[in-house]
Amino acid sequence: MPRVRTSRVKYPAGWELIEPTLRDLENKMREAETETHEGKRVCESLWPIFKISHQKSRYVYDLYYRRKAISKELYEFCLDQGYADKNLIAKWKKPGYERLCCLRCIQPRDHNFGTTCVCRVPKDLRDEKVIECVHCGCRGCASGD
Repeated sequence: MPRVRTSRVKYPAGWELIEPTLRDLENKMREAETETHEGKRVCESLWPIFKISHQKSRYVYDLYYRRKAISKELYEFCLDQGYADKNLIAKWKKPGYERLCCLRCIQPRDHNFGTTCVCRVPKDLRDEKVIECVHCGCRGCASGD
C-alpha cells in the first residue's frame, strides 16, 4: 500500500507567542472578505483587505527586524506559509520605501504616464492636503514626510 501523506505542518519554536495575533488578523481578514460591498465603489471594497494584509506583514517585519523577538526560522516559516507578504517586506528594507502601504502603489503600469501613486508624494509637495489612494485607500505612505 502507498503511504498516506498528511498535511501536518511543523511549527517552529516561538510560534505559540505570535499565533494569537496572527489568528486574530486572519479572522479580521475573513470578516473583511465576507463584508457586503453595497454602496461602495469597487475599489473601496478591497481597502480593508489591503489594510489587514499590511498589518500582518508589518507585524512579522517588526518582530524580526526591529524588535528581534523571533528567530530566522520562524520568520521564514511565516513568509513561506503566507502569513506575511515577502515582496512587500523586501521593499520595506530598501531606503525610501520604509512606509510603503502596498506594492500596487509603486507599479508604473497601474498609473497614468508611468508615475507612482499619489500617496507616495510627500505631504508638503501635494496640492491637495487630504487624498486617498485609489488602490488601497492609503492617505499617504511617502517616507520622510
